[in-house]
Amino acid sequence: MVNKTGYFTHPDCWKHEMGAGHPECPERLSAIEDRLLASGLADALDRREAPPASLTDIELAHGRMHVAALRGLTDGLREEIEAGGPTHAQIDPDTSLNVHTWDAALRAAGAAIAATDAVMAGELENAFCSVRPPGHHACRDKAMGFCFFNNVAVAARYALERHGLKRVAIVDFDVHHGNGTEDIIAGDQRILMVSFFQHPFYPEGGARSHASNLVNLPVPAYTKGPQVRELVEAHWLPRLEAYKPELVFISAGFDAHREDDMGQMGLVEEDYAWMTQRIKDIAVRHAHGRIVSCLEGGYCLDALGRSVEAHLRVLADV
Repeated sequence: MVNKTGYFTHPDCWKHEMGAGHPECPERLSAIEDRLLASGLADALDRREAPPASLTDIELAHGRMHVAALRGLTDGLREEIEAGGPTHAQIDPDTSLNVHTWDAALRAAGAAIAATDAVMAGELENAFCSVRPPGHHACRDKAMGFCFFNNVAVAARYALERHGLKRVAIVDFDVHHGNGTEDIIAGDQRILMVSFFQHPFYPEGGARSHASNLVNLPVPAYTKGPQVRELVEAHWLPRLEAYKPELVFISAGFDAHREDDMGQMGLVEEDYAWMTQRIKDIAVRHAHGRIVSCLEGGYCLDALGRSVEAHLRVLADV
């Protein structure tokens, strides 16, 4: 039997790092790999190597100057290191790049694009991109919040422009508001974005979103799974059902888990499985089951591994 769920990753995604002790670390991907091997789930996935995205495709969601600036920072950093200078270039207090970040960011966006191609071709029913750096805080013209290129927004625009789709949806269940995705897609009626996020919290602004193609649900700290499920049932699902997306993207952040101290929400693995099943039901009805899911947050390594396993078990139907 052909494995219908793709698993896209690349060794370059381990080489990007932002300094000792940083929570967005290469070990996140290793924790996922270890969990999939230990659980036997790895055998149920079609493992594929993420290609680098072309700059033309990156620029579907990002300004040319932003792309050029990141490339220039990387080139400048390489010269500084050769001269005995620092090993990282700082973007903001939480975000920096090393000489491998550029390649890792191209692979992360490239994974989402390759996954889109594969599900559109019918080679895969759905796919998960186990990549870093994450993407949903990357704005059209700004890197921030551990993110450089917005993997999901790039792939959503790619699906519209290169595959001729009319309607795609983005579901974001990270604990943080996907401000970058919103910055890129707000007002684009070809894309419906539904999300919840802890509020008030990093970054500011999600509660003030008014574009008609956004369903943003700010929730207070210590919100648990039952409350989130009620909100999903009441707000996400009716909008998704009415919208009839032809392809569904997921910004799959797992930092709303109760064990993850990056946020203060109370989700558990079963909540991620439940949300994934609801999203999958929509995709089966309207999008031939086509889902492309991309890793965003999730910083408690054990909880991250278990949550991704729960997410993938639903996608792979095992």
